[in-house]
Amino acid sequence: MLKSRHYRKSLILILIISSIPGLIIGGIIYWLAGGRMETELLKLHANQIRQRASNMDDQFSYLELSLAHWAFDPKFSNSIKNVDFIRDFQVARDITKTLQIMQGSNPLARQVELYINKDQPVRFTPEYDVMRDEPLAQSYNALLTEGNQVFWSMEAASPDNPGTSDLALIHKIPGYDLHPIGFIMVRLDQDKAAGLLKTLTPYNDGDTFMMEENGSTLISNSSTVDSSAFDEALKKQVFLQDSEAGSFLYSWNHNTYTVSYGTFSRIGVNWKYVSAAPIGVITKPVVLISKFIISLSMASLLLAALLSWLASRKIYSPVNRLVHLLTGGKPLAGEMLEHRDEFLMIEKQWQHLTRESTTLQHKLAQQLPHVKEGFLLQLLQGFLYSYSEEDIRERMRSYGWAIDGRQFLVLHIQLTGFENLEDRFTQGDEGLVTFAAANITAEVATNMLEQADVINFHDLTIGLIMMLPDEQPFHNAVSAFSEELTQAVNQLLKLHVCITIGQSSNSIIGIPSLFEEAKQASGYRRFGSQNQLIDLKSQNVWEDSGELRYPFVLEREIIQAIRTGKREEAEEFITAFMDALILTGSNEIEVQQGMLQLLGSIQHAIRQAGMSPGRIFKSVNMYEQLSQIREPQKMFNWFKFNVVQTFVREFEARADVHVKKMVEAGMIYLQNHYMKDISLDSCAEHIGTNPVTLSKIFKQVSGKNFIDYLTELRMDKARELLRDTQLKINDVAEGVGYQQSYFNRIFKKQQGITPGQYRESSREI
Repeated sequence: MLKSRHYRKSLILILIISSIPGLIIGGIIYWLAGGRMETELLKLHANQIRQRASNMDDQFSYLELSLAHWAFDPKFSNSIKNVDFIRDFQVARDITKTLQIMQGSNPLARQVELYINKDQPVRFTPEYDVMRDEPLAQSYNALLTEGNQVFWSMEAASPDNPGTSDLALIHKIPGYDLHPIGFIMVRLDQDKAAGLLKTLTPYNDGDTFMMEENGSTLISNSSTVDSSAFDEALKKQVFLQDSEAGSFLYSWNHNTYTVSYGTFSRIGVNWKYVSAAPIGVITKPVVLISKFIISLSMASLLLAALLSWLASRKIYSPVNRLVHLLTGGKPLAGEMLEHRDEFLMIEKQWQHLTRESTTLQHKLAQQLPHVKEGFLLQLLQGFLYSYSEEDIRERMRSYGWAIDGRQFLVLHIQLTGFENLEDRFTQGDEGLVTFAAANITAEVATNMLEQADVINFHDLTIGLIMMLPDEQPFHNAVSAFSEELTQAVNQLLKLHVCITIGQSSNSIIGIPSLFEEAKQASGYRRFGSQNQLIDLKSQNVWEDSGELRYPFVLEREIIQAIRTGKREEAEEFITAFMDALILTGSNEIEVQQGMLQLLGSIQHAIRQAGMSPGRIFKSVNMYEQLSQIREPQKMFNWFKFNVVQTFVREFEARADVHVKKMVEAGMIYLQNHYMKDISLDSCAEHIGTNPVTLSKIFKQVSGKNFIDYLTELRMDKARELLRDTQLKINDVAEGVGYQQSYFNRIFKKQQGITPGQYRESSREI
């Protein structure tokens, strides 16, 4: 350190100044430091309390945000109410795992529960349990009737300790539905919350608690002997204060306390925290430091040089710490080592840090488009409903959007004809195709519009938000953009485009509803057309398009073909059924409704056949699956693989046992009567079926047709008689049910030699 240029200059300066009498300096320092440091320590204590209270507030906010995120999880949708958790144990296990993850993701959560209000209420704690305790169920239902979607409550009855209740955070599910079917409840871990509250009073003495606006204590971590009386006294003093947060001094039992208080703004309620610490504990270090300073000052009168040395080290220490920080504790090298110039090193390190900062800013600029796209996706899907108009505008300004004096217009862009390009695309390429279309849309928008952003939904649909000058006509510009985009997609991707232009709005919070309206209107596109433009402002897409002519005759043909197991015929009739719907000029929604009606008729026919659609289709919501399909070819493929083939396999499986029994009865009949004049008709009459059915199932089960099997059976018996008996050829023929002339001809055809030649060859052997 002595070799440092800056340190040597500082040491010389201190040696000159140190001639001032140390006692006078020490007294002044003691007088100034004693009072001022005490004040500063009290301020520092108050700031620490506020900072730790902010950290505690963040913990509760994180818990609320996490619960809100899980409440919107698709597995907690309305469909969960209809789940039979005993049968669908996989669903129950997934819910249990989810609740365990939620419980382990936040240290304040003691237990996470899911309550579903149904005929027999169900509770996950996180294990599945049917709630049979009527008083407990009533207390849960009382929480469900709370007016808010998410709220804190002290009325969460404890199942383990009857008569007691826990502090809990409750979020109704589904999070987006005003008619909830249940709720997710997070019971607060009082011990951990008390431990967190303890950080507000970082001393062994003192008192800390958190209360509601009415004064009821929520959590307490008191270390005083008479904590209850002290808490009540503190509450009265806090209620007398005019501000929501602050600090004051309060005397109690001959001790003076510094009291800090503040407010936690929770969902639907405000909590107050109060922290009281004895001043003596806080200022105790000041007294010790002050005594040390005066002692050191008196000693410095005798050792002026030592004082100068200590003072110079004190002055130089910030520079030394900065050098140590910038070098990472490594020794100086090169020119800096020769001259021991700390400021030269600081300058070079500062330049290095500046370059790194520039690099990080560049990376941030590269990631900003992805961040903006994620924000717009949340906006369109309505996930920012809790933000105010000004909050959303402020965020958009921070992302670089120019939104002041603008009106907002949303477009819903749907790609069609994907199923017709099997030579170019395969199933699973939807995301790749949508990505390419989104890039095309972004390029066209950049060239033709002042400010527009694309949202890729990865399912052959794209959203576009335009930010246009306020009070300026935009219809021509949007029409030109739509035409240019349509031509580009047609030419590059060979797909068709349906563009729905929504209503304009000056409010950002109205964008989700406008986009949803445009999305719904896209369902009114005509299947008979290719590229379509739907403008909600210039035409009424909601009006009735005319009477839908439903092909009832084809519906009956489809049901008949399915009932008889004729898969190919059923598929042909379904194709004709869809063509009939489309030829009437129906739009997407009408065709979809027609196909849904056909699905309902098929399920009704399945029930009439004595079979359960739920078992055949494995309890899948077929209507929900079909309602998500928007292309005719995809609808046909869905019916082909998910309905027709599934039912035919079940039908054939059920028919196999009966068919085998019938064929076995026919074989036994042939084995017992092969020597008689037997026919397909007589055999069918014997087993109780018709000749056509017998011929079909005989071939299906045995692998041979009826005549071949009978001929083979008779030939086996004929060879046996020729080989083992002395019967004449004529008698052998009659014994197996043939006339001699026909017998000779059929035997030679089957064996390649005459009956006589066969008998001679068998005897020679």
